[in-house]
Amino acid sequence: MKIIIGGAGNIGASIIGYLTQGSNDIVVIDNNSKNLDEISKNWDVRPILGSVSHPGTLKNANAGGTDLLLAVTDSDEVNIVACQLAHTLFDIPEKIARLDNEEFFSPDWADLYNSSNSPMDLIISPDSSIASAVYNLIKLPGALENLVLCNENLKLVGLRCGKKCPLIKTPLGQLSLLAPELDVSFVNIIRGGTSFVPRDEDILNEGDDVYFLVEKTKLYDAIHAFDLDKPMVERVVIFGGGRVALNLARKLERDDNILSIKIVESDAKEARYLAKYLNRTSVINGEFMNDAIIQEAGVENADVAVSITESDKDNMLFPLLAKSLGATSTISLINSRAYTSLLDTPDNVWVDRSSVTISNILKEIRKARIIKAHSLGRGFGEIWEVKITENSKLLEKKLSSLKMPPNSKICALYRDENISFPPPDEKIRLNDRFVVYIGADAVKKAEKLFS
Repeated sequence: MKIIIGGAGNIGASIIGYLTQGSNDIVVIDNNSKNLDEISKNWDVRPILGSVSHPGTLKNANAGGTDLLLAVTDSDEVNIVACQLAHTLFDIPEKIARLDNEEFFSPDWADLYNSSNSPMDLIISPDSSIASAVYNLIKLPGALENLVLCNENLKLVGLRCGKKCPLIKTPLGQLSLLAPELDVSFVNIIRGGTSFVPRDEDILNEGDDVYFLVEKTKLYDAIHAFDLDKPMVERVVIFGGGRVALNLARKLERDDNILSIKIVESDAKEARYLAKYLNRTSVINGEFMNDAIIQEAGVENADVAVSITESDKDNMLFPLLAKSLGATSTISLINSRAYTSLLDTPDNVWVDRSSVTISNILKEIRKARIIKAHSLGRGFGEIWEVKITENSKLLEKKLSSLKMPPNSKICALYRDENISFPPPDEKIRLNDRFVVYIGADAVKKAEKLFS
């Protein structure tokens, strides 16, 4: 696939790092030469210095022969113009724009984005998506992942097996003997920095990161079976401002269970902006390494402390500091995949900017009939929700007859508004939705199978 990416900042870099894993021909456009130099050091892309919203720059990038434009600069207006040029002048078939300003999503301007008026095929808001990912983790304390599928009837949950987990050292096929209430479909296990699809004879070990699917109504039965029940979060401290903090704080303010929200932001102008647009959030201007600021923020009393700064080094140091001061749990944002090999800090939950951002566009770039798709943290694999249509070559076939690629698995079936974990002899029917785990090295074969 030939792809033009406009913008080589944090968002652009996270997308580039993911898309270069496939057989894509990528051109990166940015008006900052330092960003392009950094991108060129890390990935095999063609850098072009200039603005993605200029016709000449797009022509130089061979936009006329491009399959996909991703306009993800930090200017909403530039991204809109870039998509308009791609649509009008170069007939690029797929155009995705990053828009961060909430005013663009006002119901007053809803007609702007219908198929006849908009040059954009998909709009993404990465900062808003990151805020949602953090909020979902806050609402399920201790979870590594908390995603919804199948019209919100199914949950994808990631948990870390602790020393006291009663399920360790027992084959997965026999877990129902220990915990009859545990009704889940295991997706994958991350152990020692590697990922694998578990079989019935595999066992859970202390320190394993376990990902499974569970019906929404049975979620807390599963949490209880792993002995990971935790009190509801009421007090949240956030380090780092910007749009992520603003979106997260707004979600928390609408949550009646959240009693206290505090944000620590080092930039005075940004702190004033946050204070202006938030109602019941205390905004503190200061450095988070400052003892007086930390004491004012009340980290020692926080149920969860969140670090969402743009500095990965600060975000990686943060959980050690917060835990030493008494924070019950911590969540940190990781901006660059260069640090993923260092993410085994015990008792901290990481949010991978790359995975969250890519999940917004996976549905558009995968050659399969996907309703929803998620990239799991660290890029070990993807979760697809695929629908069987009338022209599918899989109709009436048994699941056992499908040639699923290695390191992949059909995990759940959504049929007639009911969730099941289907047996191998289950026949595929029209309008079935399957939740499938696809390992990072199995994407191409899976695309062919579900195309």
